[in-house]
Amino acid sequence: MTPPPLSRRGVITGAGAAAAAASLGATAFGSTGAQAADDKPGKAQDTRTGKAVVFRNVRPFGAEKAVDLVVIDGRISDKEAPKGAKIVDGGGRVALPSLIDAHIHPDKTTWGSDWISRKPANGIADYIKQDVEVFRSQKRSVGERAYGLMAHAVTRGTRGMRAHADVAPAYGLAGVEGVAEAGERLSDALDLQIVAFPQHGVAKAPGTDKLLEAAAKSGAVDFIGGLDPISFDNALDEQLDLLFNLADKYGVGVDIHLHDRDANGTKVMDGIIKRTRALSLRGKVNVSHAFCVPMLPEAELDKMAATLADLDISLTTVSPSAELVLPIATLKKAGVRVGLGSDGVRDSWSPFGNADMFHRTHIYGWVTDVRLDDELAACFDAAAHGGSDVLGLDHADLKPGAPADFVLLKAENVQQVVIDMPQRDMVVHGGQVVARNGELV
Repeated sequence: MTPPPLSRRGVITGAGAAAAAASLGATAFGSTGAQAADDKPGKAQDTRTGKAVVFRNVRPFGAEKAVDLVVIDGRISDKEAPKGAKIVDGGGRVALPSLIDAHIHPDKTTWGSDWISRKPANGIADYIKQDVEVFRSQKRSVGERAYGLMAHAVTRGTRGMRAHADVAPAYGLAGVEGVAEAGERLSDALDLQIVAFPQHGVAKAPGTDKLLEAAAKSGAVDFIGGLDPISFDNALDEQLDLLFNLADKYGVGVDIHLHDRDANGTKVMDGIIKRTRALSLRGKVNVSHAFCVPMLPEAELDKMAATLADLDISLTTVSPSAELVLPIATLKKAGVRVGLGSDGVRDSWSPFGNADMFHRTHIYGWVTDVRLDDELAACFDAAAHGGSDVLGLDHADLKPGAPADFVLLKAENVQQVVIDMPQRDMVVHGGQVVARNGELV
């Protein structure tokens, strides 16, 4: 019998707690000496020029009593706002941290383009071929398409993003350059990290090694990526040696897609651990997906977690299924940084995806079958602070000194937000309102 065509989920899955939102100290809020409220909420001035903004009448994490949230120089302050500070009326809305997309592929997207009809695929090679076909057929550049998707993510409350951009002979560095262009256009609204990702393999696609080195040398990327060194590239040492040597030589990090959930996966993890230790790359290595980790018996999982924590190797998950989502609570308890991401969005692999990390938080709760309040809060924490940890960003926890990156929305509490995903009425980045009612401002 001919097997059915594979889906993205089929390819990915076949290839291979509870931090409740605490109420905030009153010192961060209170009455101010600010002037009369603006009659057009959301038009805050750029606080990074030294201006101050007061977000009046907001409820941090769903607090019963509304307060004034003072922002000075782009950060939450416990000081009284100076006279003449800009006033933005929050209308009693809940204030929550903006979220981090720790794993996304904006270069591949057809977001905003005409609908494409996807063809059957029976393996990764077919998907790669279709990637190239879509790339060549698009009327808009990578930069335009990536900008459309990344801007959409901002309007949905994403403050930071680690973007994987394909690097292969078929594209050259067009993916990296396009995502970088989009990131520059959104630099006041989004913190961006770029990974040069060899989707076509390293050994399988001759010339990719030179392109990866060119990307690392250019300074345009923050990480060099990798892909299933054994099961796809069939070149464990060749691929890992190249990636880690480039990271060591050019001062970038390593972020490797690892879909294998069997002995191949643990063998690759061992190779990553060995090279991280040997090259003193502590804190500069991430493994995306890492499907072998949730498959480990409890004792082996604890041992793996301890080793990852010791070398500060982070992990990211896109929460693809209950079986393959990373055990975030266990890993976090051991000291491992774990982030949540949205993966591909409306590309040749799949028509699904929306770059909305509030939706991805909902999916994470759904696949892990949570129901208790602290479990729901932990889902939100994974996308807010777990992602911050992976990207090396300060927590946007609304405490004094934290970056003023938050959303205002009509809701009751963080748990209800995870379930209902209400509209983000305002999105604030660095103390500026960068989006309102689903549109950039």
